[in-house]
Amino acid sequence: MYLSGGGARSEIVKNKAISMSTREKNKGPTVKDIETPVDPTVVTRALVIGGGIAGIQAALDIANSGYEVILVEREPSIGGHMIQLSETFPTLDCSQCILTPKMVETGQHSNIHLMTYSEIEEVHGEVGHFKVKIRRKAAYIDWDKCTGCGVCSEKCPKKVPAEFERFVGVRKAIYTPFPQAVPNKPVIDHANCIFFQKGKCKTCEKFCDAGALCWEQEDTIIEEEVGAIVVATGFDLYPMVNLGEYGGGQIKDVIDGLAFERLLSASGPTSGVVKRPSDGMEPKEVVFIQCSGSRDPEKNLPYCSKICCMYTTKHAMLYKHRVHDGQPYVFYIDVRTAGKGYEEFYQRAVDEEDVIFFRGKVSRLFEEDGKVMVWGADTLTGKKIEIAADLVVLAMAMVPSEGTVELFEKLNIPGDAEGFFSEAHTKMRPFESSVPGYFLAGCGQGPKDIPEAVAQASGAASKVIILFARAQGNPKSKTQKSEAEIQNRDSDVDDSRDNSLG
Repeated sequence: MYLSGGGARSEIVKNKAISMSTREKNKGPTVKDIETPVDPTVVTRALVIGGGIAGIQAALDIANSGYEVILVEREPSIGGHMIQLSETFPTLDCSQCILTPKMVETGQHSNIHLMTYSEIEEVHGEVGHFKVKIRRKAAYIDWDKCTGCGVCSEKCPKKVPAEFERFVGVRKAIYTPFPQAVPNKPVIDHANCIFFQKGKCKTCEKFCDAGALCWEQEDTIIEEEVGAIVVATGFDLYPMVNLGEYGGGQIKDVIDGLAFERLLSASGPTSGVVKRPSDGMEPKEVVFIQCSGSRDPEKNLPYCSKICCMYTTKHAMLYKHRVHDGQPYVFYIDVRTAGKGYEEFYQRAVDEEDVIFFRGKVSRLFEEDGKVMVWGADTLTGKKIEIAADLVVLAMAMVPSEGTVELFEKLNIPGDAEGFFSEAHTKMRPFESSVPGYFLAGCGQGPKDIPEAVAQASGAASKVIILFARAQGNPKSKTQKSEAEIQNRDSDVDDSRDNSLG
């Protein structure tokens, strides 16, 4: 029953409160909370593996609660894939604008020991007492001396394709991944450095006033002891080489979604101007193909990557914002927009941005006369579709980050059939591994968008904080309530239900 009068509703709520209070008085005493014994030997320091948005959020939450955190990231800078994005759906916020402040806070936080360009080597022990070996890779730069001026990169004569730019841009052999890197210190790419390959050059050293070059530097092993571990290892994209029908990564004007993000970004290799990788021309017709590698159990991956529908819609919309006379086409299987503001965002693309959506799959891509020929179908009309596209963007499936399988063995925690870390219980314990002391956050546990990754990271951090507080004998920290208390609580909830309140 719908109550239009505020007074009537207030009276019902008041009567319910009185009824519950009376039952509470008549119920008698319940089993008291049991204090967790103080264990002064538990190490109240956490290890966070992965410096993407999930790892950053977890580290900040734990550190802001007064506990020490060691944040390990294998790349030279924290930021993960989020820092590569041009804008984020559905609000079209600049990703760097909202992430960079968190990165800086992480780098400057007194409770966070940041270890970038490092990887986990070994982990032994149990909850409260993990012994960890971390390999700090040789950067060939003394970061304590380096001022981050960037002159060394400017003067370096060697250019190579840039991983951060998804290979649509270039970097130097001595480089920082991007201007907002934290820490803003360069590393030398041993495999491409002229000195390491030919024994001559050292141009960077000539211009380094700080004397920070350290040619003899080697990998070092650092041993730490922690009480809990948050695994936030993130994701990679399914390699295009696996999709032979789409050119297998050999067609220059067929790129993945992250590469298109870099073309859209004002800090990207084209300063936000959309250009074809092959000839630098502005593409007038762009085809976006969703579920590239996803939802294809016969040939590729069986699962949905969850974010592709939304970020492809964003790509098509941002392309129209930059190329006003351009035409974006989207091939999709289903449009899945489960999230706050997501459906409205999709409808905006259809109604206001004139994005054309075809419900169907693309069977083949090939080059012809400087174009990328797209052969597909529209299952709603039953017609074949042929488009001579200037550029094709593939929404590649999300897969576990490189090295995840090896990390399973090092941490001795389970993963699922697709290579993601397994949670203890899908619904009731989504932040925890089945092995005590390990907690999961972000896309290392499965595909998810930014809000979900942040929420899970904060949830995992809260579990760590509870663990440490109990170990220290915090008077506010209790074990779980007894079964009798749970039953009493549940009966209260059931008895107090009133259908008139909806």
